[in-house]
Amino acid sequence: MGRLDGRIAIVTGGARGIGRAIVERLAAEGARVTFCDVDAAIGERTAHELGSGRAVTFAAADITREEQIEALVAGVVREHGTVDVLINNAGINAYFDAATMTQAEWDSVFAVDLKGAWLCAKHVLVPMRRSRRGSIVNIASIHAQLTMAGMFPYAAAKAGLVGLTRSLALDCARDNIRVNAVLPGWTRTRLVEEWFQMQPDPAGVEQHIADVHPMGRIAAPAEIANVVAFVASDDASAMTGASIAVDCGLSVRFAM
Repeated sequence: MGRLDGRIAIVTGGARGIGRAIVERLAAEGARVTFCDVDAAIGERTAHELGSGRAVTFAAADITREEQIEALVAGVVREHGTVDVLINNAGINAYFDAATMTQAEWDSVFAVDLKGAWLCAKHVLVPMRRSRRGSIVNIASIHAQLTMAGMFPYAAAKAGLVGLTRSLALDCARDNIRVNAVLPGWTRTRLVEEWFQMQPDPAGVEQHIADVHPMGRIAAPAEIANVVAFVASDDASAMTGASIAVDCGLSVRFAM
């Protein structure tokens, strides 16, 4: 038996990286998973690769478009009767100079990294409140709590997502709906691998990044997904409003 047997889950940004690992882990735990992504071609390929023997469905959707999220949630409810789990994973990395960033660029970043999570929560709360059960997990970042130069406004958006988590946790607690955040640090995704390869000394930079972590390495996407599956499940039934760092110890260490 899996920890999520029979649960109905939605995962945003599930086509690759951490999102794909979450889809795979929730399905392995027995959930029926519908994941969305703005990239339809990659999403369909991922669903094909993960769907063999598992209940995994893909739906193309842009989380910044409320009508698309409303349609996504309505489709899942029509098919399965409810939504038990929402994983707000979709997000973008975007870094600007505060003095030159335009309002349009600001709005674009926050539309994905913060507003999209609210829109998804807004629409799943209807069936969750009806069934008086639910778990929402927001994938933020350790940049919500500490950051480094050149990360504007990514850190602000992720800090906002942690604030959203706390507010929803309080507002939904009496409905037996839990809301928590998982904060990944450096994780070996395609984007991180590409960033390493862009450096003048890829191997040297990768080794330096590993060395500043107390565990001597960065996380794998599956390790983030393991924590997400736990938080989403009844094994974490007394946990709400929490922010959990999964960062190989990076956020507890002073620079040396």
